[in-house]
Amino acid sequence: MQTIILAGGRGSRLDPYTRILPKPLFPIGDKPIADILVHQLKCAGVNEIIMCLGYLADFIKLYFQDGSHFGLDIRYSIETAPLGTAGPLKIVPNLKDDFLVVNGDELTTLDFRALYEYHVAMQADMTVAVHKKAVYSAFGVLEIKDGQVTAYSEKPTLNYWASMGIYVINKRILSLIPENERFDMPDLVQSLLSKHANVVSYESDDLWFDIGTPADLEKAKEVFKELP
Repeated sequence: MQTIILAGGRGSRLDPYTRILPKPLFPIGDKPIADILVHQLKCAGVNEIIMCLGYLADFIKLYFQDGSHFGLDIRYSIETAPLGTAGPLKIVPNLKDDFLVVNGDELTTLDFRALYEYHVAMQADMTVAVHKKAVYSAFGVLEIKDGQVTAYSEKPTLNYWASMGIYVINKRILSLIPENERFDMPDLVQSLLSKHANVVSYESDDLWFDIGTPADLEKAKEVFKELP
């Protein structure tokens, strides 16, 4: 099983910390985020990882090297200008027919093997791992049509499915990604939907942290230090 780890971003929401260390190398306990992720992927049966790098790439390459220390193969694809979250896939050579794509700052207990097998069974063009989230409104929410109030909810809870930033992709869809320009995963999903492609969801209630702020990082540290 082959996996791409997207680790080329600047992590600007964690500035100024990311000025000296790329976000995937931020420590959770005694290991960096990406180290935890790589170990999880290996346990799921991944035997090759391609890291798509840009910002502070040499730090990550120095840490992971060729992957032999982790018992798998790691190679690198370097972008010379920011290509977003889908653009880097276009420049990666020798991809399998189906492959995992994971953000390098993911912390989750998702079963990557089960996700991959679901994608294959569904014969999907893309499978998106999703997590249910809730937004609690501090206000009354009204529905209005033609100037008339048709419904009113006092401080409702609004539920929605959030993308976990974890995908399985069939390489036939890479033709939709433009050459040498920024292109993000939402752009790719929209392109697929416009062509009525087979885009499926994989619902997860596993632990999941998107490390975007110092508060997210501290919460993840507290939760993951309790896990085996």
